[in-house]
This record gives sequence, C-alpha cells and structure tokens, in this order.
Amino acid sequence: MRLDFDSEQPIYIQLAEAMEDDILKGILAEETQVPSTTELSVVLKINPATARKGVNLLVDEGILYKKRGVGMFVARGAQRQIKKKRRAQFYQSFVVPLLAEAQKLNVSTGEVIEMIERGLPDEQD
Repeated sequence: MRLDFDSEQPIYIQLAEAMEDDILKGILAEETQVPSTTELSVVLKINPATARKGVNLLVDEGILYKKRGVGMFVARGAQRQIKKKRRAQFYQSFVVPLLAEAQKLNVSTGEVIEMIERGLPDEQD
C-alpha cells in the first residue's frame, strides 16, 4: 500500500482507496481482519487519526465492519459493492465527458466504439 504525500487528494481518502484496491485484488479477502489503525499509522508513517478517518470512511460505506474487542473486518459483499461504486464513478468521470465531447464534434456512437476498440490490445487465443 502506497500513499502519495505530494498529492492534492487527502491521505485518508488515499488510504481508503488503497484498501479498496486490496479488497478488489483479493489481498484483503471478505470476512478477514484488516490491519488496525495503529498498525496502518506505523507502517505508512501517518497520524493515527488520519488512519482512523480512512478506515471509518470504509466502515460508513459498509465495506468494513468492527467486531468489538477484536478489530476491523472486510464485510461480506464488499468487493461487489466497491465495483458498483467504482463503475458509477468511472461512468461519471470518463463516459459522460467522453460522450459530451463526441456530441460537440458530431462523432457518432459507432465511431466512438470504433475508437475505443482501436485502443484495446488485440485478444490472444
């Protein structure tokens, strides 16, 4: 897990996204314990309050849950939930602006699809 201290994005959001990435990659499996905020703060060299804020963001979204006296765990269905959220973000951040620009340039849907396919690597058999 890496954080960019020069980024304009707050550290706690970077931490939450990095943990989401680890869940998507299967590094943090559903129903497994995640590192404590103390461990995260030591390993990442960040303030414990910042680590807690990032973890609590995921708790608020239902991606992590707390077992009293034991620690934080990845919720069942977290991977599906993250994918759903990220797909919505992808749509808003990339697809909507792409289609708006295509419309300004009179680029048809077929041409947009062709451009996208041209950018994809060839499938290997």
